[in-house]
Amino acid sequence: MTVSGAVVLQCTRASKRYGSRRALHEVTVDLRAGEVHALVGLNGAGKTTLMRLMLGMIRADEGTVTVHGHDPFTMPARHWTKVGHLIEMPLAYPELTVVENLRIAGRLAGLSPTAARTAADRYTTELVLTSWAHTRARKLSLGNRQRLGLAAALIAEPDLLILDEPTNALDPAGIMLVRELLRRTRSAGAATLVSSHHLDEVARVADRITVINEGRLIGTLAPTGIDLERRFFELVYADTEATP
Repeated sequence: MTVSGAVVLQCTRASKRYGSRRALHEVTVDLRAGEVHALVGLNGAGKTTLMRLMLGMIRADEGTVTVHGHDPFTMPARHWTKVGHLIEMPLAYPELTVVENLRIAGRLAGLSPTAARTAADRYTTELVLTSWAHTRARKLSLGNRQRLGLAAALIAEPDLLILDEPTNALDPAGIMLVRELLRRTRSAGAATLVSSHHLDEVARVADRITVINEGRLIGTLAPTGIDLERRFFELVYADTEATP
């Protein structure tokens, strides 16, 4: 595991356009070991685009992204085995069961067959999916699909974890479970980025909160601050008014 506080992922002046639309503009941000970093913004602010950029799913038009000092597009496979992510909709093979999907996720993350089986059983239990362990993914409720996606992201105990709206479709018990999982990954030394619309929820676990608006990072919020929602909207509205 990376030394606590060390930079695991670095974005430097990263920009991305889709035609004439600017999705990201000169974004500079880092993710550090042993830290939960929250990214908050309105719909369409650029949260998912930034996460996809960090994971090498898309390439920046300008600027750089490095993961463990490597360009995501050329990073050795051994480093990717310690990266967990859940971006937008959780991915699963619809005709395979929960436990089968998790075993495959473990194998893709570099675990041995025995270790993958053990990890699949562990995370089936930890994500409270035991009653659906042998249910095909296509038959799961939205909430249980989300739990499956989270389990797959965590299966190999990553040292970099990127989660896009991880509490989507979850009930209150599931939200509390995610909160506990994030605290555990931080204690284990992982660098974690989580996006959310729920300021009160991320404030419970985040060490840093960064606000994104119209593809730009516009400020930070103290997780222990008072009236975070009001402060968030003050930042967003001030930025929107100042933008030509």
